Amino acid sequence: MSRVRVLCVLVLIGLLFSAIEPAVAQSAAQHKSRHVIYITWDGFRWQEFFGGAQQLFISKDAGVADVEGVKARFHRDDEVARREVLMPFVWTVMAKQGQIFGDATKQAPAKIANTMKFSYPGYSEMFVGYPDDERITSNNKFPNPNVTVLEFLNRRPGFEGRVAAVATWDVFPSIINQERSGVYVYAGITPIPGHDLTTRERMLNELIDDTVVLWPNNQIDSITFQVATEYLQRKKPRVFFIGLGETDEWGHGRRYDRYLYAAHRADAFVRRVWELVQSMPEYKDQTTIVIGPDHGRGSTIRDWTDHGARIEGAEFIWSAILGPDTPPLGVRSDVETSLSQIAATLATAVGEDFNAASPKSALPLPVKGN
Repeated sequence: MSRVRVLCVLVLIGLLFSAIEPAVAQSAAQHKSRHVIYITWDGFRWQEFFGGAQQLFISKDAGVADVEGVKARFHRDDEVARREVLMPFVWTVMAKQGQIFGDATKQAPAKIANTMKFSYPGYSEMFVGYPDDERITSNNKFPNPNVTVLEFLNRRPGFEGRVAAVATWDVFPSIINQERSGVYVYAGITPIPGHDLTTRERMLNELIDDTVVLWPNNQIDSITFQVATEYLQRKKPRVFFIGLGETDEWGHGRRYDRYLYAAHRADAFVRRVWELVQSMPEYKDQTTIVIGPDHGRGSTIRDWTDHGARIEGAEFIWSAILGPDTPPLGVRSDVETSLSQIAATLATAVGEDFNAASPKSALPLPVKGN
């Protein structure tokens, strides 16, 4: 190649990069979210999420102790009113300022991709970006062989040591592979670790010791929430996972009343987290919140309590997202989504590309409307 041709090629390359660099810089400048908080409501059905309390289940057959009281509290003739009274923050704030996925009545079903339809496979899928039906086949405590988006982000510049998880279920250290990933994980019924605890954390440890144990491997949501918000204020993580579990536990216990109240509290917890971050200069208008479950449940009065490979309908889920980079498109229609898309969505929320590191993972939720 002649010197003239070489110079022409170099000039063209220079022009190309000069055109690309401003576009990349502009894209980075337009991205506002620097933090993401992901909150799961374990096993909460899409039927209640989109339709509120189901009248058929407000009955003794579904374990409701005070049928008339629960009807008065949560039943309304109109579906929109029912879901708003059950989850006021989701439906008066997130649905109006953000986006909701998974409404099957709008040709927008959301499903899990794994065939197990229970928790470890579901949480692994959401954090890894794809199902692993060959290796993730139980809820046993074994280190996840797959790299989660939390581990990926914890190794990215600016995120080291600023990725954390606080959850009710004591299997999360295994799901996130705490030892290998280096992600801080507090989960289950155990004292908050550390020698430099705040006054509030020491008080919470007393409550943990004094509170009745309802489930041997699950803390109650209220304590987990308090631990999480104290950690959020003290450590200020950039990526934070909060796992709530009572919706699943009360579902398995066939207590539809307590299942509804657990969801109502979960909605209030999300509101309080949003209000907290909006009050903190480091987070205000720079934080994305994502919520969703790990699996669904059965759809009948007989099997709504259960999930698993044999339970029809337990594959259906939902998700909601609110943040400065999420257009207010409300309840999405004519778009099918999956649990696998959560991993890349969390990374995208903080300006990172999980798909580049894990091409097998599903693409992010289409929050830009595509």
